Amino acid sequence: MDLRIFTEPQQGASYEDLLRVAKATEDAGYDAFFRSDHYLKMGSATGLPGPTDAWITLAGLARETRRVRLGTLVTAATFRHPSVLAISVAQVDQMSGGRVELGLGSGWYDDEHTAYGLDLPPMKERFDRYAEQLAVVTGLWETPEGETFSFDGEHYKLVDSPGLPKPAQRPRPPVIIGGGGKKRTPALAARYADEFNLPFVGPDVAAAQFGRVDDAAREIGRDPKEIIRSAALVVAVGRDDAEVAKRAGVLGREVSELRENGLAGTPSEVVEKVGQWREKTGITRLYLQLLDLSDLDQIELIASEVAPQLD
Repeated sequence: MDLRIFTEPQQGASYEDLLRVAKATEDAGYDAFFRSDHYLKMGSATGLPGPTDAWITLAGLARETRRVRLGTLVTAATFRHPSVLAISVAQVDQMSGGRVELGLGSGWYDDEHTAYGLDLPPMKERFDRYAEQLAVVTGLWETPEGETFSFDGEHYKLVDSPGLPKPAQRPRPPVIIGGGGKKRTPALAARYADEFNLPFVGPDVAAAQFGRVDDAAREIGRDPKEIIRSAALVVAVGRDDAEVAKRAGVLGREVSELRENGLAGTPSEVVEKVGQWREKTGITRLYLQLLDLSDLDQIELIASEVAPQLD
């Protein structure tokens, strides 16, 4: 079971905060450090000192880490032109020595689009644009050097692009797709995804969606086993009930609710729940949503007390 630390810096974090967490993640032996890609806080958090751009952050971390993989869960297709995104991600992949993964979604958070003057089209158009973005980004990366890439879509048109720069990973960095849509999402995952992620749902819901992705892959002649299954869950792990309650309190959540909807409890309780998830869904990767970025002790606790029991 791959364990990855997943952060939400729009809630309030500087680059230095993220660097501390990323280095702690690497030192503790986790597989990857991921971050959200948002420009506005959610809920009652202050959001101070303000948003940090996901791919600028990851470029910095690419040079200040050595082993840990880096990525987004997920970049919004509404934020960047797909050609610009392809260039940015390829460059960060080069800067990291081939450690980057791109989580790409259609975009959804209305308030951040309004706050920063970003277009958020109606759902059908948004998803149409998202599908074209996946085609453009992967097409640019996969075009052999010396050849050109053209794309004639409804929303994006490229003519004789050299498809440069190339990422360090060939033919391209892994692409992560997720979400609960029952038709178009599984179809896009079957075509483009190296990994399919279900964030913040229960195992029964996740299992049903993984099944739809498998069916969509078979329909186009792809082996479903090529697509990694993963989930994202908030964590509040403590050595005893008092420490669990303290960590839940920092998040403003009830322990009972976190036990039901996330990964909360002592290490043995969390190991048992991960086992249930694995049995019901076949996941091989977990993104642990760490909302308190000052809590480096929890990163170390999970690495030392939970991870060894998941082999």
